[in-house]
Amino acid sequence: MRSLSILLIDDDEIERMKFKQVCKKVNFSCSILEANNGNEALQYLNNLENSFDIVISDLQMPIMDGLELLKRVRNNNRLKSIPMIIMSNSQDENHLKECYKYGISGYFTKPESFSKYSKKVVSLLKYWKRNELIS
Repeated sequence: MRSLSILLIDDDEIERMKFKQVCKKVNFSCSILEANNGNEALQYLNNLENSFDIVISDLQMPIMDGLELLKRVRNNNRLKSIPMIIMSNSQDENHLKECYKYGISGYFTKPESFSKYSKKVVSLLKYWKRNELIS
């Protein structure tokens, strides 16, 4: 199986570190580019030199949140087929419905315990590594 190219977007540096720590702990083959908000992520996505297999984004961020980023990605013909997963602390069902309305590929809430968080991230990565992705 090939290595995944991931764009990880979260305004919380600790959350990004946790994600990378899980990948390292389970020896998961991937390259991760990080962004602090949706605006920064769009700059990476619009750079033709970058190619991502999946985008994993927090929902609630300053400058541009995950939902606004999702809307912009889905309205861009070149980007709209990239799988986009939302990771959030929000358990508001309206957030979930709104994200699915705009075509997310997955959504999960961030558990407080690191072991539960690790299991969710590993499950997510294994799933996307097994899927046929557009390159």
